[in-house]
Amino acid sequence: MAVSYKPLIHMMIERDISNAELMRRAKISANIITKIKNGQYIALDKVESICSAMSCTPNNMMEFIPDQPKEKEDHD
Repeated sequence: MAVSYKPLIHMMIERDISNAELMRRAKISANIITKIKNGQYIALDKVESICSAMSCTPNNMMEFIPDQPKEKEDHD
């Protein structure tokens, strides 16, 4: 299962909050911003910091994307 932070990115755009502003408000590093942009997992304490800074819940900032089922191979 993959994670997507598109809801957070859209929220930042709607509220006119830059990456640098989020870093300052949530006390997170540029590395965390990179992980968000690349859809990589971030530690729960960072999720908590971002939620506190953005006045939101984890459900508002990220979503889980189910893995695509692998196609069965026919072995005739």
